[in-house]
Order: sequence, then C-alpha cells, then structure tokens
Amino acid sequence: MPTIQANGIELYYEERGHGSGVPLLLIMGLGRQLIAWPEDFMAELVAAGHRVILFDNRDVGLSTHFHQAKTASLLRALAGLTFGLGFQTAYHLKDMADDAVALLDHLGIASAHMVGVSMGGMIAQNIAIHHPTRLRSLVSVMSTSGARGLPGAPARLRRQLVKRPGGTPSRERAIETARRTLELISYPDPLRPKDAFINHATAAYERAYDPKGSLRQLIAVLADSKRPHRLGSIRTPTLVIHGKYDELVPIACGVDTARRIPGARLEIIDEMAHDLPPSKTQFIAKLITDHAKRVEESKQA
Repeated sequence: MPTIQANGIELYYEERGHGSGVPLLLIMGLGRQLIAWPEDFMAELVAAGHRVILFDNRDVGLSTHFHQAKTASLLRALAGLTFGLGFQTAYHLKDMADDAVALLDHLGIASAHMVGVSMGGMIAQNIAIHHPTRLRSLVSVMSTSGARGLPGAPARLRRQLVKRPGGTPSRERAIETARRTLELISYPDPLRPKDAFINHATAAYERAYDPKGSLRQLIAVLADSKRPHRLGSIRTPTLVIHGKYDELVPIACGVDTARRIPGARLEIIDEMAHDLPPSKTQFIAKLITDHAKRVEESKQA
C-alpha cells in the first residue's frame, strides 16, 4: 500500500500514467476519498501525457484520521465565524496544503500542475499562496474564495449535509445518507448509470467510514478566513471551472475566485452541478490539459 509519513501523519496515495509524464496532482474535496475521481477522467489526463497523482486527504480514506482531536462544534464554529471569534480546529487548510507538498517531496517532484475540487480547490489555493514555486498551474473546480457575503447552499441542502443520525448508524442507513447527498449535489446526467450513487456510497463506506473526519475538515474550511485577502498574491496561471447548476457552492463563488486571482480564466459549464458528470468529464479534462499545455509551452518559448 503506497503511503508516506509526513507532517506527523500518514498519507495514502496512488498514481496513474508513466513516471516520466508531466506531473499533475489531484486534490479531492470535503469528506471525499480518492476513489471519487472518475477513472475515465484520469485516463484522459494520462492520455495527454500526464503523470497523475491522487491521494486521500488527512481525516478521510486510508490516510491518518484525527479521532482524538478536539474541535469546536459546528454551531460554535459558525457562531465564531459570524461574530469574528476564534474557535478550535484539529488542523487548518494550510496543514492540508503542506501535506500535498510533502507528497511531492516524497515523489521527488519539484513542481506540478494542481487540480482541486471543492475543498480541494481551497487547498490548492493555499498551496499557491504559501508554496508558489511548487505549482506549474492551478485549476480550481467548483470551489470558492471563501469571502464573506458570498451565497451559500440552500437550507434543504445544508440540512442534508449536517444530518447526523444519533448513535452509530447501520451500514444501510449510512450508505443511504451518502447516496442521497450525492444525488442532491450532482447534476442529473443522463449518462450516469442509475446505480452510480449507491455503488459509490457503498464503496466509500466499505473503504473508510468516518463522518466525524468530514466534520473536522469542515471546521478547517470555516477557519480559513484569511485566504480571500491573499488570493491577489497568486501569480500561478489559473483556471477556474464551475458548474452552472451548483447549489452547494453557487456559481457566484467561482466567479469571485476568478476575480480575485490575477489573470485567472473562468469556465462555466452547463449541465454541471457540484460533481464531475459523466457527459462532461472528457470536456473538463481537456480544459485542464489544454491549460497545462499552454503553461508548458510558455515556459519553453
């Protein structure tokens, strides 16, 4: 099992493609394991000549979980955010950014193209802020600047996301909750198999079920209040991709991210919500590989 020891924790990672390919690091979102990356999407990246690296963030999947860490409750964190008060976190998004950089160090990679989705986009933004020389390019997908005042998810979606059944839920109940969440945040793509959500929810449960890890990650996201003011310092060539029908992280969040990062290009995708819909994975992959190709060519010019 490929793991590294870094920053006092263990990170699980995998690779696709040839080791001589142009490195491209994928950073997954809140509570999602590396198995959430569609294999056909990664195959497109590999076909374009990339060495694709993916990993489980801390607190999910097969990486270290912070079971003993003390954090603020979600209510306390939201109150602290509202009133400008501090609150306790198990770690910060910068720590998660440092994890990604440590993985590159372990693999002997000086710099890589980086693609982050949702919270992964926030982590990638932190890498661009704190470790600018480690990125060749940045792609922030269905993510946000984190600026105050941006629209959030509707109440019905927030209720589903914070739903915590009492005690330890049964396997069936936990999987059904995850399936329902995926269904609510995703675009109803006709090319998606009918059993896709239940199959993924089941695989994620069997691999590593830890809803409290997702909550600790969410607290870290809420604590990342300085990032919006630092995005203007980013000089990494940046592409921002956002789904037109994203309710979890509304389109205004992607627009604001692109506005704050100098020179960033914004791509709005129809028939996409807070997911990588099967009918759009090839197109999204091409946006990413074309962006990386332009950056590589500009360095050679």
